[in-house]
Amino acid sequence: MEIGSRNGNDRQAMSQINVTPFVDVMLVLLIIFMVTAPMMQQGVQVNLPKADTKALTPQETTVVVSIDRSGRLFINSSEIPGGELRSRLSGMFATRSKKEVFLKADKDVPYGEVIKVMAEIKGAGIERLGMVTEPAQGK
Repeated sequence: MEIGSRNGNDRQAMSQINVTPFVDVMLVLLIIFMVTAPMMQQGVQVNLPKADTKALTPQETTVVVSIDRSGRLFINSSEIPGGELRSRLSGMFATRSKKEVFLKADKDVPYGEVIKVMAEIKGAGIERLGMVTEPAQGK
């Protein structure tokens, strides 16, 4: 009776791993990371009002925009009307290759006013904007 001798006892275990589900899961994860990676942006890096760093030495070509406690605007040491900030900066940086401005604001100036000035500076075509801070007093 060898014709019908297959009764299930002589089956061998399958020794190969089915990798299809693994590949499917990895492709789904890859797609998820590819879609979400551009959405993960870092915030704007700004210095805190007090920092334990060494002071920067100002260069001759450094342009500093200052906002005093009453909200008046200054480019370096000359006061300017608020509506002229963008046009003056555009004129100053028309021929410069390094478009960098430092912003120095009194700590009592409302945050919204500082943001408005930052928007005007960026609107003038300035590529880099640095925040000027005071060194921390002791540790």
